[in-house]
Amino acid sequence: MTSEPDQHEVSRGRIRALPLGLLTVWFGQLVSSAGSAITAFVLGVWVFEQTGSTTQFAMLMLSAVVPGILISPFAGIWADRYNRRVLMVVADLTGGVGTASLLTLVLTDHLATWQIYPLTMLTAAAAAVHGIAFSSTLPALVAAANLSKANGLTQTTQAVQIAAPVLAAAMLAAFGLRGVLILDLATMFFGVFMLVSARLPPGSTSPANNGTKITVRSDLTHGWAYLRADRPLRDLVLVFTAFNAVFAVAGVLVQPLILSFTGTETLGVLMLLGGAGIFVGGLVMATWGGPVPRIPGMAKFLVLGGLALAAHALAPSALLIGIVAPLFLCAIPILGGSAMTLIQQRTKPESMGRVIATVRILAQAAMPVGYLIAGPVADRIFEPAMQPGHWLGDTLGKVIGTGEGRGIAAIYLVLGLLTLLLAARVATWRNLRLLEAEVDARLAQAGGPAGAESPVADRGRGTGEAGEPEVAAALDPDAPAASDAALDVETRGA
Repeated sequence: MTSEPDQHEVSRGRIRALPLGLLTVWFGQLVSSAGSAITAFVLGVWVFEQTGSTTQFAMLMLSAVVPGILISPFAGIWADRYNRRVLMVVADLTGGVGTASLLTLVLTDHLATWQIYPLTMLTAAAAAVHGIAFSSTLPALVAAANLSKANGLTQTTQAVQIAAPVLAAAMLAAFGLRGVLILDLATMFFGVFMLVSARLPPGSTSPANNGTKITVRSDLTHGWAYLRADRPLRDLVLVFTAFNAVFAVAGVLVQPLILSFTGTETLGVLMLLGGAGIFVGGLVMATWGGPVPRIPGMAKFLVLGGLALAAHALAPSALLIGIVAPLFLCAIPILGGSAMTLIQQRTKPESMGRVIATVRILAQAAMPVGYLIAGPVADRIFEPAMQPGHWLGDTLGKVIGTGEGRGIAAIYLVLGLLTLLLAARVATWRNLRLLEAEVDARLAQAGGPAGAESPVADRGRGTGEAGEPEVAAALDPDAPAASDAALDVETRGA
C-alpha cells in the first residue's frame, strides 16, 4: 500500500518532498523558537546587569534546562495517551503564560530577578513537552524513506538559538525588554496558528495506543525498560548522549574562547555564522536525507566533527573559527537526524512518546553537567597549565600557543580527540550495524526498500517481526534485559 500522492510525492521509489502540513508546522515553530531564543538571551543579560553575578546567570541557564529533564517522563506518557497536536498547542500556550507574566511585570514596573527563575522554568518545561510530542508525531507524518529528511529539517530550529545573541542585541537596543517580550508572544501565537491550521494526515497526531493497561509506575519507567530490553537501541542512544556531552562543553566554552582574542562585534558575527552552519546542515539533511547506510555515515561525520573541533585550538584566529565552527555545526543536524531516525524507526508506535522522552532525558542531562564542569575545568586546570613556564604550556603550548584562552583551546583539542574516538567506536560497533540491518529489513518487508508505505496506515502493525529483538519485556520494568546470545540469534536473519 502506498500513501496518497498529496501526502508523499513518490517517483521511481524515492520520495521527493516533505508533506506541506509538516512544513507548515515546522515554519511556525521556527519563528516561535526565534522569539523564545531572543527572550532567553535578553533575560540572561538583564539578570547579569542587575546582579553582576555569574552564579545567578548560570542558575538562569540551569533553570532553562533542568525542568525539561524533570518533566520529560510525564511528557512521554502524555504523548502516548493524548492527541499530540492538542498537547503541542497546550504546551505552547502554557509557555505563553510565562512570557505574558513577565511582560505584565515589566509593564507594571514590578519585575524582580527572583521572578524570572520560576517563569523560565515554566516555559522550559512547556517547550520540552512540545518537543517530545512533535518528535513522537514525525514517524506518522512522513513515510519511512522521508523520516530522516523531516528530522534534519526540524533541527534547524537550533540555528536560531545560536544566532540569538546577534538578533537579541539589535532587538533590545531598538525596542527594549518589553518589545522583546511582545515579539516573543507574537511569535508564539504565530506558531500556534500554524500548528492548528496545518493539514495533517487523519490520525497522524493520535497516539498509537494498543490498549495495554499498565500502572503509573510502569508508565514512568517504560522508556528505560524499553532501552534495557533492546540493547542495540540502547547502544545507539549512548552514542547520541556521548556526542551531546561533547557538544554541551564546546557550546559553553565557545564564547570565552572567541572573546579571549577578539571583541564582542566579531563574536556576534561568528555566532551568526555558527547558526548559519546548523541551518545549512538542516536544509542539507532535509533535501538529501542523510548518509546511507547510516551507521558508517554517522562515523564519517563524527570524524568531520572531531577534526573541526580540534581545529578550534590551532590558532587564536577569527578567520579560523569562522570556518571550522560552521563546519562542525553543519554536521550536527546530519548526525542528530540520522540517529533520531533510527531511534524512531526502531521503536514501537505505542511506545514512541515514552522512549523519545527517555532519549531526551539522557541527551539533555549532559547540558547541565557541561555548564557545571566546563568553566571550573578551564579556569582552574587548563588555563593555568597553558601559561608560559607551566608544564602544558611548555609542551602543547609550542604547538597552539600560550596565554589567555589557550587553556580553552586545549580543551577543544581534547574534545576533538574524544569525538574521533567515538567515531572509531561507532564504525566498529557490531550492535549498531545489526540495529540498522534489522530496521532496513523490517521497512523493506513492510513497504518496500523505498519505505513509501503510508506511516499512518502501517502504525497499527507494531514492530515485533522476526529479526528484531524482543522488546515486549519493556512493558515490565522488572523484566530481564535480552542477552547477547539471544540478540545474536534474533538478528542473524537481518
